[in-house]
Amino acid sequence: MKTPLTRSEQMARVRGKDTGTERRVRAALHAAGLRYRLHAQDLPGKPDIVFRSRRVAIFVHGCFWHRHDDSACKLARLPKSRLEFWLPKLDGNRERDARNLTALEAAGWRVLIVWECQSRDAAVLDAVVQTVRSIEPKRSGR
Repeated sequence: MKTPLTRSEQMARVRGKDTGTERRVRAALHAAGLRYRLHAQDLPGKPDIVFRSRRVAIFVHGCFWHRHDDSACKLARLPKSRLEFWLPKLDGNRERDARNLTALEAAGWRVLIVWECQSRDAAVLDAVVQTVRSIEPKRSGR
């Protein structure tokens, strides 16, 4: 069993940007010749990967932090202790995700979500690449 101090140190090492999961998704997109922007500050939820000309936003979600609801996902389990802290925090993350998704879609964006547990699956990454490629870029009036 971990002490509160070791748990705190472990949780402090969790990053919000440039995670291994996110790097795997970005590598697949880049290898396919697709170019993107990262962490768009001006869009709801600051999507991890953005294709502005195609109006596609990709969120790369950690299964634990965003409460992946797939029963096969082993990464989304709840902690065994301090549920009074974790449940509101994690439920709040899900509610915020839903608000951001709704706001992006209302603004005409296509939103894709790649879950941490799916990021090692080549078929999932291929599907993301194909989905992005299938959306024609909108040309600006230059």
